[in-house]
Amino acid sequence: MADRDERSAELARTGDVRDRVLTTAADLFYRLGVRAVGVDLITERAGVAKTSLYRHFKTKDDLIAAFLRREDEDFWGHWDGVAKAHEADPRAELDAHLTWIGERIARPNYRGCPQLNVAAEFPEADHPARVVAAAHKSELRRRLQGIAERLGAPHPEDLGAQLAILINGGFVSSRMLDPGEATRVLKGAAAALVAAA
Repeated sequence: MADRDERSAELARTGDVRDRVLTTAADLFYRLGVRAVGVDLITERAGVAKTSLYRHFKTKDDLIAAFLRREDEDFWGHWDGVAKAHEADPRAELDAHLTWIGERIARPNYRGCPQLNVAAEFPEADHPARVVAAAHKSELRRRLQGIAERLGAPHPEDLGAQLAILINGGFVSSRMLDPGEATRVLKGAAAALVAAA
């Protein structure tokens, strides 16, 4: 136990304890589910003491919310890069988003959208993780509505909502799609929604 505490103290001094705990927790949460993963498993796998974990995250709920915020940063960072590359052409932007999202869904280790997975585990609307998940989904809808506005849709709020439902449906349906099918299905459905709008 003393060796572990000494190692935790050394990691804390080097500044990477928070990242190690968060990276370990993120992997476990995504693969096994948030409720199935306890603090003991996280600290064991991260090679830190519980006191080190709680120094950076006051509660497990705070750690879960940090995991989702990190997932947000990754998702929106990718989104922003694609949006910037197609800022003059909303149709090409939507197509490019559906391409990378389809590729994400088709990954062999894909277990669904982390925000949707966690939201399903916590029915309480005010749970910190559910708050982060809800904000993520609102932002997705807002950004898709912006694309719909740039496409000239007469009711961009409706088209944005429809596209959000389509993408979220892709996230939860990944296991029902054949490899390589997700992008084609997403693009085909989105084209039909845009044409109908």
